Amino acid sequence: MQGGLAIEATESHPSPPSPLAGVFSAGSAFVIWGSSPLFWKKLHAVAALEIIAHRIVWSFLFLALLLAVQGRWPELRRAMSRRRTLPPLLLSTVFIAVNWLVFVWAVNHGYVLQASLGYYITPLVNISLGMVFLRERLRPLQKWAVALAACGVLFLTLHYGAFPWVSLCLAFSFGLYGLIRKVVDVGSVVGLSVETLLLSLAALPYLIYLDRLGTGAFVRTGLRMDLLLVATTVFTALPLVLFTLGARRIHLSTVGFLQYIAPSCFFLLAVFVFHEPVSRAQILTFLLIWTALGLYSTDSVLHYRRFS
Repeated sequence: MQGGLAIEATESHPSPPSPLAGVFSAGSAFVIWGSSPLFWKKLHAVAALEIIAHRIVWSFLFLALLLAVQGRWPELRRAMSRRRTLPPLLLSTVFIAVNWLVFVWAVNHGYVLQASLGYYITPLVNISLGMVFLRERLRPLQKWAVALAACGVLFLTLHYGAFPWVSLCLAFSFGLYGLIRKVVDVGSVVGLSVETLLLSLAALPYLIYLDRLGTGAFVRTGLRMDLLLVATTVFTALPLVLFTLGARRIHLSTVGFLQYIAPSCFFLLAVFVFHEPVSRAQILTFLLIWTALGLYSTDSVLHYRRFS
């Protein structure tokens, strides 16, 4: 969640088939994303906006080094100079920044369950956006899946009398991000490099401003915190690279199953590690979402087998 994800399974040249290696690489990416709340909790003393600023800057430095090693800087320059790619990437940059900020804020304010629900909903949001903007047709089972998920969110909203804004903000910001990245002709690593570069134009001055005010956490709260802030790239750029390597070696239906590892990890961490209260309404909502995902996954497998 927090990166390009399953929308760009083939970047540059296709890799030779290697299902086991592909599952390991892609699965590792989702495990890293799924375990990330444990990491973000360690940064609870730092404001969410400052954490995101560090995440952006250090991720761009990591990606810049990766592109330099691969000799792909010309791809970055082309993406920045083309009128067909830069404006959409500016928009995708806004959506991914909102997604990152809301997620880190949610984790450090005790809303991991809502974050989990948001990423369970995301694949179904992707389906709906594809239907609306790309004129993709839903098969009957997929329609039932979307309807069940919508019922789950509506039930939770009516039960609490409050809008589940964290879940929906995460789902729709990432869904819209995915929609844009799906139609823009740029690879995931290059695209994320452009996005982190654009965000760094604001993030770096903000960090310098905090440093001059004397309120920034970096180099003021100890070596451990400094290393944690630098390590934010581990949960941003590294899993995206692993995902890209893995997704090119396995079927898209396999990717679809693997992507539920992360929100499942969020759910287990919220309940058994962070001890967030779980109500019957939340359990029922999750059951509706899981049923919807089961229907959607079953439909995908049946459809794939029919036409493979």
